[in-house]
Amino acid sequence: MRITDDRYSRDRRRYDLAMRLIKHRARTHIIRVWTGLTEDRIRKLFGAYIDVAHGDSKRHRGKSPQQAAFFTRSHQRRYETAVLASLLCLFSVVPLGAAPDLARSVPSVSRGESLCDAYEAYRALLPASPITFDHATFLVLALARGDELRFGSCCECNSLLVVDRLSLHNPHCGLCR
Repeated sequence: MRITDDRYSRDRRRYDLAMRLIKHRARTHIIRVWTGLTEDRIRKLFGAYIDVAHGDSKRHRGKSPQQAAFFTRSHQRRYETAVLASLLCLFSVVPLGAAPDLARSVPSVSRGESLCDAYEAYRALLPASPITFDHATFLVLALARGDELRFGSCCECNSLLVVDRLSLHNPHCGLCR
């Protein structure tokens, strides 16, 4: 067997993605879902390669964000969410058709790499945004399910928005409002 064989490159991609997710301070559960690695392997990677004592990334603990209202809380947050959603679409992280069973098939290594690329581009555009990587993964899955959040467009200018599925108001972007 050579190190260039398919199974080695597949495993290498999984480990590389896990390291990127660790650097984005993703929770262990999120890393497990997107890479397929075990929780024990993820903890060993963190312990072996990340040096917390010298200022490297410290991961979040506890449950991942699960509230869709976080993304629609204020005009500024809706704007930041629209920017992130646009990048998620551009990087083909969010599938075009929303379906409840689609959220289970979305996490994969290739989409995880694209998710990291989209989030890194988002951070370059809006470095002070309170939207964390864990929020971004929740947004991807919520948009894929389509039960709480969905893509919409401004009634005035047709710009892309993320809207609450149960909202009774016509969506307006921050500029048109």
